[in-house]
Amino acid sequence: MADINFSSPVLSPELRAAEPQAGADGEPLRWDIIELLFFAYRDFVGDADQELEAFGFGRAHHRVMHFVTRYPGLKVADLLDVLRITKQSLGRVLKQLLDEGYIVQKTGNNDRRQRLLFATPKGEALVAKLAGLQTRRIDHALEQIGPAGADKVRQFLRAMIDRDDPDKVLEAIFRTPVAAAKE
Repeated sequence: MADINFSSPVLSPELRAAEPQAGADGEPLRWDIIELLFFAYRDFVGDADQELEAFGFGRAHHRVMHFVTRYPGLKVADLLDVLRITKQSLGRVLKQLLDEGYIVQKTGNNDRRQRLLFATPKGEALVAKLAGLQTRRIDHALEQIGPAGADKVRQFLRAMIDRDDPDKVLEAIFRTPVAAAKE
């Protein structure tokens, strides 16, 4: 996907005047935060994207590997809920990760129909490498805002998540103490 490159960081007065200044509810639009989130996300995942490209993987592979590694024994059904994707979308990515030895699938102990996912050492190593790249970017940003800023960032990101939709992984994250989150 190509990024949009501006020759000038500031829009001309004519274009700025044409921008909607309020949403449908009349509240002012948060262009500053919206655009910062777009660019922060682009750069946050970009570091990992470059690494994944060497394996023929994309962001979907990264997301699957992340959650399978972080939550060993995650059920396929729960992974579908976490990622909010269809079985067909997950199937292609999961097959490749299984075939290439990054993930193994086991049947449940109590219910043989359950498919439980586990990262292999090869998968864990890839996730650790990608998380290392992303952690460096996060740490660099947090250095600029100080120790108290990390708590504010965490609070902001938690507040951005739709809490009306129960999610087992999110519930675990919200229960995680700050000290454990830093480990």
